Amino acid sequence: MNSVSTNPSEKIVAVVDYGMGNLRSVSQAVQAAAVGTGYQVVITANPDEVRAAERVVLPGQGAMPDCMRELRESGLQESVLEAAANKPLFGVCVGMQMLLDHSAEGDTPGLGLIHGQVSKFDLVGQLQPDASRYKVPQMGWNQVWRNNHSGAPHPVWGEVPDGSYFYFVHSFYAKPSDARHSVGETDYGQRFSSAIARDNIFATQFHPEKSADHGLALYRNFLHWNP
Repeated sequence: MNSVSTNPSEKIVAVVDYGMGNLRSVSQAVQAAAVGTGYQVVITANPDEVRAAERVVLPGQGAMPDCMRELRESGLQESVLEAAANKPLFGVCVGMQMLLDHSAEGDTPGLGLIHGQVSKFDLVGQLQPDASRYKVPQMGWNQVWRNNHSGAPHPVWGEVPDGSYFYFVHSFYAKPSDARHSVGETDYGQRFSSAIARDNIFATQFHPEKSADHGLALYRNFLHWNP
């Protein structure tokens, strides 16, 4: 999964390697979802390979300032922006937060592909239904509720049941400016957007690659999505 095929009939999904993503887990999950689709999954730090791919996955983990710096210094930022303009792109975790305008984490500008802000959970003093305190980061399984726009959920949800559980690890959350760009929500001391989308971009705060069958279903739906 680390080199591009020269077979012109083979379709490529590029997992962007700028040094800050859970690359092995993401690429293995996308590859499992790609069985029978004709897609080859490639981990790449080459901007030209990102530009040449049919679809792009932008993972991210760690601190937002580090992720944005590494994306910029790796030389991959422009190719990611070009990909986001004209081909299906899937952002994961901090890779989702990077798509927005700005993050409160380190007062960091994002890519500005979906208008909105990234804020930190402020749950001091709040109690969960079992009377335990909310912990930050949120770490573990939680439900995601689809938002319907134009009378239907986003097509990448496919047949994934509403209210399905996915795996989260995060202290910051997305606040898109336009409610239409929020395509999934989760409750953790407050309601927040756990999936966002615009045009050919879809992204999740949770980790599909750590979310068992429902996570694989999302990657599979992404591979079949024609925005």
